[in-house]
Amino acid sequence: MVATSLDLDALRSFVAGIDLGSFAKAADRLGRSPSTLSLQLRKLEAQLGQPLTRKSGRGLALTEAGEALLGPARRLLALNDETLARLREPALAGTVRLGLPQDFAETWLPGLLGPFARQHPGVQVEVRVETNAALLAGLQAGRLDLVLAWESGAVPSEAWPGPAPLARLDLPMAWIGPRDGFVRAPDATLPLVAFAAPCLFRQAGLRALDGAAIPWRVAFASPSLTGLWAAVGAGLGIALRVPHGLPPTLRALEPAEANLPALPRIGLSLRASTGRRSPALDRLAEMLRAAMAPGLFS
Repeated sequence: MVATSLDLDALRSFVAGIDLGSFAKAADRLGRSPSTLSLQLRKLEAQLGQPLTRKSGRGLALTEAGEALLGPARRLLALNDETLARLREPALAGTVRLGLPQDFAETWLPGLLGPFARQHPGVQVEVRVETNAALLAGLQAGRLDLVLAWESGAVPSEAWPGPAPLARLDLPMAWIGPRDGFVRAPDATLPLVAFAAPCLFRQAGLRALDGAAIPWRVAFASPSLTGLWAAVGAGLGIALRVPHGLPPTLRALEPAEANLPALPRIGLSLRASTGRRSPALDRLAEMLRAAMAPGLFS
């Protein structure tokens, strides 16, 4: 039996299309024509003997075969990129000080830093998980080289006293409650679980509640996201965050089901220091920017 080799370019197009939710967007990101991506997808499907995607409303959904392919495709591409990086690029060295919110410290980031460490063993990445205010202050003071920071949709990114962000996403905020749901009785005071002020999520939530004339009280405050999730799971109140990396005991609530107001979106920006740039910093920034596909944070 002749062995069949999957086309890595086709796999890259497939993964990009799923991450971005559209093969047209993937074509733009990869610098290819939509017809090229369509041919690559059909080639993959012909090799595997079954369809990989199906229409779902205006977007894309994976078939069972597509779900089975996605994980191995990511690993094959990561191995390919690591191999090329080691053979083609000059060895990078130095230290990069990366700051990020708690939301991604235990979920999205480890899967990115692992491949980076294997590609660039001479680079030491120091990760600091801080509050949003501390991240931006650390970047401005030169204590951090690269940060992922939350950014209010009401304040243009240009208003921050530093350079424009390297990348930016607009993500949905959501009320977070127990897996079995949460219903607020009309006129009842809403118990909230939140970080201490100042917090962009807390500000947005209180503004929405006050605008809807819904009484509230902070029932539980914690500096730890893990503490917030534990309090919500215990039934002490509901929280406000992006619906990413939630424990299995929690879920994002639909505003209508819980008698709650709709919420705005929030920005997530990747920002770099202007005073301590290096090839190692630029390479890590490039990997972070490429990974900031909206589908990864949904």
